[in-house]
Amino acid sequence: MRIERVRDAASDTVADYARLTDVALRSITEPERGVFIAESAKVIRRAIDAGHTPRSVLMEEKWLPGLRDALEPFDIPVHLAEPAELEAITGYRVHRGALAAFERPALPDPGTLLAASRRVVILEDIVDHTNVGAIIRSVAALGADAVLVTPRCADPLYRRSVRVSMGTVFQVPWTRLPEWGEAREVLTAHGFTVAALALADEAVTLRRLAADPPERLALVFGAEGDGLSRQALAAADTVVTIPMAHGVDSLNVAAAAAVALYALA
Repeated sequence: MRIERVRDAASDTVADYARLTDVALRSITEPERGVFIAESAKVIRRAIDAGHTPRSVLMEEKWLPGLRDALEPFDIPVHLAEPAELEAITGYRVHRGALAAFERPALPDPGTLLAASRRVVILEDIVDHTNVGAIIRSVAALGADAVLVTPRCADPLYRRSVRVSMGTVFQVPWTRLPEWGEAREVLTAHGFTVAALALADEAVTLRRLAADPPERLALVFGAEGDGLSRQALAAADTVVTIPMAHGVDSLNVAAAAAVALYALA
């Protein structure tokens, strides 16, 4: 690694870290440039341990001793900056003190991922990166094999998703599905029963599904607010609901995913 002091917050040398709070911009440019950002020493280590290759690091100097051994094998610049400089570059106060830009890996083919799985979670058009990260953390903790996201779902490798997942996004296999028509064919070809979590008169309870779950099961969770699309519901073999009390109609999607995964664990 090569230690470099940041002299100019607008320098191209730290361009990977500029305007990290601009979600709309970063969600487009990071995949196009083949990069993702990991935040905090713990998450950076987990990314490296999972085999991801860093291209640079930006941090306060006090964080360097704790990451030196993990970074020394790589011929990369390690940019050191004061807290005010970090904020000027990124657009926010970097409380965890360390950021790393990584090369974005190629996503696996959905069929290849499904062939190696028995229980998967499908996220349809979830726009909140916090929810995506929280669901991936539940998948890692509660035993599902993989996550598949629809074309318009938030990026699991966006900084906030990675941070909320506590780096478990690096250990949970994931990929993007095609549109529902093709996605349903791939799921059927690999023997998956598709269970959509939604409110519907014909829905079965989660308890009933958990009592006798299919050998291969795909759980589908929908966008905040609108829930699952008509296409997703049409592609499902069954609709499942989590019974509510006290007039509450539903849970936050991340909470619902955790409850469903625990019940089926």
